[in-house]
Amino acid sequence: MASSPPYPAHPGEAPGDTRRHAHWWQRRWVRYGALITLLTLSGLVILALVREQTGTEGFLVGLGLAVLPVPLLLAAFRWLDRVEPGPWRNLLFAFAWGACAAALIAIIANSFATRWIATATADPAGADTLGATVIAPVVEESAKAAAVLLVFLFRRRDFGGIIDGVVIAGVTATGFAFTENILYLGTAFGTDQLTGGSGVASVTAATFFVRIVLSPFAHPLFTVLTGIGFGIAALSTDRQRLRRVLLPLCGLLLSMGMHALWNGSASLGTYGFFAVYAAFMVPAFGLLTWLVVWTRQRELRTVRAELPAYAVAGWLTPAEPFALGSMRARRLARQYARRYGGRPAARAVAQYEAYATSLAFLRHRGRRGKAGTDFLTRERELLLELWHRRGAARPALDHAARVTAPPVPAAAAPWPVHGAYGHPPYGHPPYRHPSHGQPPYGHPSHGQPPYGHPYPAYSPTAHRS
Repeated sequence: MASSPPYPAHPGEAPGDTRRHAHWWQRRWVRYGALITLLTLSGLVILALVREQTGTEGFLVGLGLAVLPVPLLLAAFRWLDRVEPGPWRNLLFAFAWGACAAALIAIIANSFATRWIATATADPAGADTLGATVIAPVVEESAKAAAVLLVFLFRRRDFGGIIDGVVIAGVTATGFAFTENILYLGTAFGTDQLTGGSGVASVTAATFFVRIVLSPFAHPLFTVLTGIGFGIAALSTDRQRLRRVLLPLCGLLLSMGMHALWNGSASLGTYGFFAVYAAFMVPAFGLLTWLVVWTRQRELRTVRAELPAYAVAGWLTPAEPFALGSMRARRLARQYARRYGGRPAARAVAQYEAYATSLAFLRHRGRRGKAGTDFLTRERELLLELWHRRGAARPALDHAARVTAPPVPAAAAPWPVHGAYGHPPYGHPPYRHPSHGQPPYGHPSHGQPPYGHPYPAYSPTAHRS
């Protein structure tokens, strides 16, 4: 989810801060309450509409079949988000928006548009085809894109790149497809009940094969294009406003076009449908899968390249950048912490990994002049979060680094060993005071973290053209 871990909003907020006296509609609990109420009402309405069209028995059958691909899709998107996992509340919101709000908008808008076209043209068959190939892609992709836009605007620190856009968009589309599949499968079951279809001739079996077996990735594939547009826009600087607007729009238009092509293939007959599936959908799915996996590996390389600066300054141990740049080492560190410290220690290590990843991405954007004016404040917040969790994380990450380090051929040193290795490589322990167990900077008797900028200072705007 590059989604950043939760940052302290105002760590040094003064008691007299005027933001404490904000209007009632600006309070967080009011916004959360309004959002939960909206999604709940949308869910109840969509439940009533689907049950009315499918009947109770058809709804239950559709629900049981439609839920099958959901865990696999959610697990895949969560796996992509493991480098810098976003908060669960964002994923829960995205799925609920897709399953409730976006589905309700799509059902109402598609039905209204199709009826209007049928009335205007006096051609119900043509209205259905036009509605499926033109109206539905525009309405559905716009409704799903609204969730990505909301996270992009109001959870900006959780939205740092392409992977975040892919995950939010994919989870939203998974929720939308879940509700839509209930409707289609429940309606197909009702048709079989009326016609007596069964076995190979069953409409339910055919619908299940096409929507659940053959193309469970269809809706996520469409909406992921919108997410990629938002993800690239998130990497832009504040001054590139036109780019931040045009890129999401281009992604949205691409998703609408792919959706229209997929829906239009149904009118080409069986062979036309499978031709579009084999020649377009499968290659597009493979290309996007490669893109997001490559982006994930690139994020790990960024972590390994940026964090040594903080190890030199004493915030991290020398082994931590290597361990934090390897998913296997991260997993071993959490397992080690759980084995010797229980769940709280494992949770602290997981949080440490997330904060360290956010710190690496922040520094990477800063070196490229894209960090924003709050660079130093955010860096400070992340470093303090790491410092508070160092007790559980450092032993676990050091252990993981030793286990996963590549073997080094042993060779006799041509110089006296005592003279070369009698002292730490930097002349002073990077994170432990020799007498008090404190960091190398700050007051040793109070256990304070190193103060000042942890690396040679530079301005976040120095590299901007």
